[in-house]
Amino acid sequence: MATINGTDMNQVTTAKLDKSSEEKRGDRRERLREFQSQLLERMQAARSSEAASANQLGVMIGQTRYLLNLREAGEIVSVGHITPVPLTRDWYLGLLNIRGNLIGVIDIQRFQGHPLVEINSDCRVIAFSTGLAFNAGLLVTKVLGLRNVAEMTAQQIGTDENGWMQQSYVDGNAQTWFELNLSNLIQDGSFLHIGL
Repeated sequence: MATINGTDMNQVTTAKLDKSSEEKRGDRRERLREFQSQLLERMQAARSSEAASANQLGVMIGQTRYLLNLREAGEIVSVGHITPVPLTRDWYLGLLNIRGNLIGVIDIQRFQGHPLVEINSDCRVIAFSTGLAFNAGLLVTKVLGLRNVAEMTAQQIGTDENGWMQQSYVDGNAQTWFELNLSNLIQDGSFLHIGL
């Protein structure tokens, strides 16, 4: 046992390590508390803010403009390599790996009976929010940024057989935007049936 001037060095080293470990734990706890309080503040602001519900993500799919609720839209990624899945409908483009998670990529324009979206460098895939618990994403021609529907004129689309596109808006430039409700889309039987 090593001793210097009658002091056991193992005890000194152990005491220093214990103090250092306690300080680190205290720092981690403090950072965790700060993070939790900031997260709580942001969540409360998002729930109570009317502006948050008015802002939606504007995207172009083909030549049509759509609005996605920010609570339903998840991560936006470049298209990358989509792996085709055999014996599926032509609007189900295949699987895309986003950080180890496989998501099905959907061409909503083709799903509606229009031509396939032409994939180019501006195209993106918008994953569905994790809150929807549905591993899929929409292929979009271009992401156009946030749009405030409070500054647009609302129009009813009419009696549409699908429940996922019931509202449209006209902006100050006389451009029509269709609100795409992803929560309702994932409950549509024909959308869920991807097999041939």
